[in-house]
Amino acid sequence: MQPAIFAAHGSPMLALEENEYTRALRALGEQYSPRAIVVFTAHWETDPQMISDVAYYGTIHDFGGFPPELYRMQYPAQGDAATAARIADLLKEAGVPFDVDRHRGLDHGAWVPLKLIYPEATVPVVQMSVNPWAPPAEQYRIGQALAPLRREGVMILASGGTIHNFRTIRWDDPPEADAWAVAFDDWLLERIAAWDLPALFDYEQQAPGARLAVPPGGNEHFIPLFYALGAADDQRTVRELHRSYRYGNLSHALWQFGG
Repeated sequence: MQPAIFAAHGSPMLALEENEYTRALRALGEQYSPRAIVVFTAHWETDPQMISDVAYYGTIHDFGGFPPELYRMQYPAQGDAATAARIADLLKEAGVPFDVDRHRGLDHGAWVPLKLIYPEATVPVVQMSVNPWAPPAEQYRIGQALAPLRREGVMILASGGTIHNFRTIRWDDPPEADAWAVAFDDWLLERIAAWDLPALFDYEQQAPGARLAVPPGGNEHFIPLFYALGAADDQRTVRELHRSYRYGNLSHALWQFGG
């Protein structure tokens, strides 16, 4: 049984850094050996749901102002046509509209955490989009439809961030995290531990600091959480593998569901 993982991908600089969070991501790769990975990335927003089906991925450097070595970095993952077809079948069974993309490479929301977890790019990948215009219950339902994959040796990786708001970032990078950021993540973990879906789906109204953590019109990094949760609906367990903060409130959360 493979887990469903929610991983904050933070800054692209993580691909070059060595810290407690990058070590936690590497440890995840040492613990699990999936036959394939399905990765939902916050940097691919579509309606309807998209499934990638390519033989080999290009590496998209969709960021600016970083060191040259980051732009030279490649993650030459191969695709997995059989897993992409299996996903299509599962979404059809669930009545979820989708389309297939046969060209797009891996954006940094996908390849940065993947390079840290499986640096040699030996595990085949199917990249999935997220739909920030759908309600949380629908995002959860899509993840739920893919839950059988975990019993078939496929890891579900949802890449985003519980807190991702450039207006609140403190570029002096203080050693202590902002209290409101910690309170928001604490609330999430408490509600997830209880698998309180009504509260989680209503996080905008119920979670402390929700407007700061997930700014209006900027939910694309937060919603991968619901795809990961849905993919673990059959087990409903959570483990916090790591949590830290950069720039006061940019979260580095690594949470495991099921597995």
